[in-house]
Amino acid sequence: MLLHKSDIDKIAWLARLAIAEHDVSNYTRDLSNILDLVEQMDQVETGEIEAMAHPLEIPARLRPDEITENNQKDHFQQVAPAVKNGHYLVPKVIE
Repeated sequence: MLLHKSDIDKIAWLARLAIAEHDVSNYTRDLSNILDLVEQMDQVETGEIEAMAHPLEIPARLRPDEITENNQKDHFQQVAPAVKNGHYLVPKVIE
């Protein structure tokens, strides 16, 4: 897919990137090559391939679901600017 300077300018604007004028030709070439590769990959037949979360068949190691930390809520709320009934009070930001 051949990109033009206007395409790069629009992509940069959408991504909120500042691209120097002398770098635009490099970006045009590189992004065009990437999109060509994506087009090639899109043509590969993958209908018979099963989706997988990980390439290796290794079961996830699980740990026991146990409480390992002490409840320190009171300790943390001592330094809070405002607390009421065990809840942090914050300024209202939405009217």
